[in-house]
Amino acid sequence: MSMSTGPGSEPAARESTSTPTDGLSLREIVYHRLRDEILNGRISPRERLTEPKLGKAFEVSRTPVREALSRLLSDGLVERTDFGYAVVVPSLEDLRNLYELRITLELRGIQRAIENPSVVHDEAALRAELEFWVGLRDDPPAPDPSFVLLDERYHQVLSASSGNAQLTEALVAVNQKIRAVRMHDFVETSRIATTIDEHVEIVELVLARRLPEALTALHKHVGESLEVVMERATSAMTRMALAG
Repeated sequence: MSMSTGPGSEPAARESTSTPTDGLSLREIVYHRLRDEILNGRISPRERLTEPKLGKAFEVSRTPVREALSRLLSDGLVERTDFGYAVVVPSLEDLRNLYELRITLELRGIQRAIENPSVVHDEAALRAELEFWVGLRDDPPAPDPSFVLLDERYHQVLSASSGNAQLTEALVAVNQKIRAVRMHDFVETSRIATTIDEHVEIVELVLARRLPEALTALHKHVGESLEVVMERATSAMTRMALAG
């Protein structure tokens, strides 16, 4: 998967996670654009990231590139190598831990509503999300790794609707760390269809206040068995290693 940072090469899927750059300094613009490329999976883990190469791609000097890479290093999105920098790919052990944390965070949004009747999900937000996914079910998209961005948005909305912003922020951070691997799980038509159906089912259950059933459905959706999740992740990492 190659980087596409040149003028006029902005992919359509970028709209989902791109950062507005109005009013930002040159170094901030480079940082946000490069971060978006990484988080959208448009830079292969095998791709060498050097200051001269990135400076040429972004048509800037090496200084803002160097500062952007330093920030991305602090973010944990890139790592130093003998040749410069490379996109970080979690180890299987890290993935196991991150997936376990993801499952915990995903379930907590519904669990807190079960434990505390005063916690009521944002019905308007969920109905808007439901309408979107019903539309996808009626006209499903073709398999595409960028589908992971829609999947992440769904889970972000579902979590945020329970009213705990910090919980949602933690979930977003975890999903960003495993996005490069998860995106390879959406290259089959069956996976897209199953994901859409389950998204619709979960939201309908939450809206109907059938929270225990919604919790069970969500648990199954994100990976009831951690071993199954790891099998998918291992397969995704293998495909990633063979890509590009």
